Amino acid sequence: MKTKIKLALSAALLVSSSLYADDKSDIAMLKQQVKELQEMTQTLTDETSDLKTGFNYTTVDTSKSFSGLGAAASKVYYSKSPLSIGGYGEMYYSSNSDGGSKVDVYRFVPYIGYKFSDNIILNTELEFEHGGADGDPTNTNDGYVVVEFMYLDFLFNENFNARLGNFLVPMGLVNERHEPTLFTTVQRPQTEKYIIPSTWHESGAMVFGNIGDDISYKIAGITGLNTDLNGKSWIRDGRGGSWTQENPKFAGVARVDYTGINGLFVGASAYYGSSDIGVSSNTFMYDIHLDYKMSGFRAYGIYSGVTRTNSNTIGTANDAAKEANGGYLNLSYDVLSTMKSKYSLPIFVQYENLNPQAKLANGTSFDPVNITTFGINFFPLEQVVLKADYAIQDNDYKQNKADGFDTFSLSMGFIF
Repeated sequence: MKTKIKLALSAALLVSSSLYADDKSDIAMLKQQVKELQEMTQTLTDETSDLKTGFNYTTVDTSKSFSGLGAAASKVYYSKSPLSIGGYGEMYYSSNSDGGSKVDVYRFVPYIGYKFSDNIILNTELEFEHGGADGDPTNTNDGYVVVEFMYLDFLFNENFNARLGNFLVPMGLVNERHEPTLFTTVQRPQTEKYIIPSTWHESGAMVFGNIGDDISYKIAGITGLNTDLNGKSWIRDGRGGSWTQENPKFAGVARVDYTGINGLFVGASAYYGSSDIGVSSNTFMYDIHLDYKMSGFRAYGIYSGVTRTNSNTIGTANDAAKEANGGYLNLSYDVLSTMKSKYSLPIFVQYENLNPQAKLANGTSFDPVNITTFGINFFPLEQVVLKADYAIQDNDYKQNKADGFDTFSLSMGFIF
């Protein structure tokens, strides 16, 4: 009898232990499920809050570009929130061999975008340059605040879309992709300052899209350049931008790009329009451009030429520029690309040759400018870059060749 009682008690204890063990396991599993549900609830709460307030706090995806724009400028197109805020900034220190030096809070640029719907999108860029304008006409820091673009995109399909407003002119490499993480030098190439007058934005209408998987196109009618008489900035000073333009002239621009070879981006652009108010003269501009990336190696550059017809009818001194040309090639290699490093350290060399006054109406010309730049970039993150370079320039855009000068520069830049 006692043996039976012991066996019964032992069986009861085993069942109780088993049930207790199952309860502990169930409790642990329930706790884990509750934790996961809490995390999901918080995520949904955050996303709902973002949608209600219209803010999207996601970081820039540096691998994405919409219709040739930089990653930060493309942010609104990939945002889940109706309202998108991004931007970029850069500042630098430079010292010349002639003894001059400067520190410049060069640019701070917010992008503000808004999706009215999935296929009607507003994109804007505001620029504060040289610290902004202080309203003092005696201040010579050249600071200003300007709307650099403001347009509406009407997106129909991959092959055909429309853009209306004030937008970046689709010429060269830097004009549409001018964020500081996208080029290696501290300063933008001078070819894309004096030949293609970046940053160049005009008002008008554009159609754009893809032809197949590898070819993209852009065709636009825009307000035309209203050029000055002469000087190295005769093209640059002709930009209308977003300022009020009385009786504007009109121009056309077209661009095509090919990406069918892995790592290669190559294309060409062309512009044609009236040169100047009240003068029977037209300006033709073209460029060919490429950007090739393979592992840690990158090569990019352009060649551009400009011709102005009937330049002898502009002004009275017969010294207006008739032709301009320029180009550059930049080669870089990321020395950390073969290592398992989260950082990037490209070293580069860039050679540039340009002449904004290659030929004048009277048959004379200015000397071309040659610039060789060596430097290094450090990317602690894909969105942040620190730069150092040394530029050797052989003259200062003078008709009679002047002494050259060297410039050492340091800068920091970021996109968000």
